Amino acid sequence: MKTELSNGEWTLMKALWDGAPMTIAQLTAALREGTGWSKHTIISMLSRLEAKGAVRYQTTGRAKVYAPILRREDAVRREARHFLDKVCDGRMGVLLNAMVDSRALSREDMEELSSILEKAKEENLG
Repeated sequence: MKTELSNGEWTLMKALWDGAPMTIAQLTAALREGTGWSKHTIISMLSRLEAKGAVRYQTTGRAKVYAPILRREDAVRREARHFLDKVCDGRMGVLLNAMVDSRALSREDMEELSSILEKAKEENLG
């Protein structure tokens, strides 16, 4: 994929990740209430996402049926790296300290983070 996803593109991609394959009509219906987007907005965004290599379509009868090429996990990984580079100079510790200082981490979050770090430590050392 060439560039990061905009906020709107994330919204559309989430709908595709959750419900693909989907037609333009299905996407418009799924996103209308939360976004107010028209069919033409959806078509425009799909064109941009196709140019970025994030989605593809197949023609079935008269309808184009869209599916993601970009996996959700890959998009999250790229966005996390972009965020860390932009906001924290690439340093995770800066982000975690900010979250601890602002009390943004619940006990469950800290336990999950600890478990993730332990697993990573075992994989890297083992």
